[in-house]
Amino acid sequence: MASVTTHRQDNQPVYVLHTYPFKETSLVVELFARDFGRVATTAKGARRPRSAMRGLLQAFQPMSATWSGKQELKTLHGLDWNGSLLLLQGEALMCGFYLNELLLRLLPREDPHEALFEYYAETLKILASGQDLGTTLRRFELKFLQELGYAIPLEMDVNAELISELQSYRYEAEHGAFKLQGSLGRYDNGVQLSGKTLIDMANDDYSHLQTKQQSKQLMRYLLAHYLGDKPLHTRQLLIDLQDF
Repeated sequence: MASVTTHRQDNQPVYVLHTYPFKETSLVVELFARDFGRVATTAKGARRPRSAMRGLLQAFQPMSATWSGKQELKTLHGLDWNGSLLLLQGEALMCGFYLNELLLRLLPREDPHEALFEYYAETLKILASGQDLGTTLRRFELKFLQELGYAIPLEMDVNAELISELQSYRYEAEHGAFKLQGSLGRYDNGVQLSGKTLIDMANDDYSHLQTKQQSKQLMRYLLAHYLGDKPLHTRQLLIDLQDF
């Protein structure tokens, strides 16, 4: 039986993640689709000044898209507004581009993540409202890695013991939290943090300053591990603006 992704898909809820030139007059449009995950499409003629689709290729806006094709690169036939316009400005706009770059780098093509799609949409609304941007990013980063299937244990250490609020730990990617004993020296691998930070993150509570600071260090470390040698461009821009 042929995969459903080889057939024409009509009016699918999507967000535009990124566009770049393709041949003389077209664009490659990377979409995040609710039911199909990340989908690469070509918008033929979209670079022409009078292209009807050109003005619709805007990031962070809920859209509905129609595409078809049997190859990895589909043909985008139509794009329409699918909700009210969302306005991201200043640092919130940079945070939005950061989310998009994360999705482009780590989300496999045509791997559906409906819950992540809905969480992404909600996160964009929170960013537009101007609420605590750093905390909003931490929540998305954690949800994102969990939705992709990466184990981020926050309530148990590597020995399957409950995390203690008063204990210090060294957190390593692919493993989890190692209890620190005696002197808290420096470690080449992982991030040192308090048990309280891990418990707060498990409870979605970022109200304490230490939790905000240490959760930022932890998520930066974990994302760097999974991204490999090629860092995110938008992450450096955010650091240059303000330490997110």
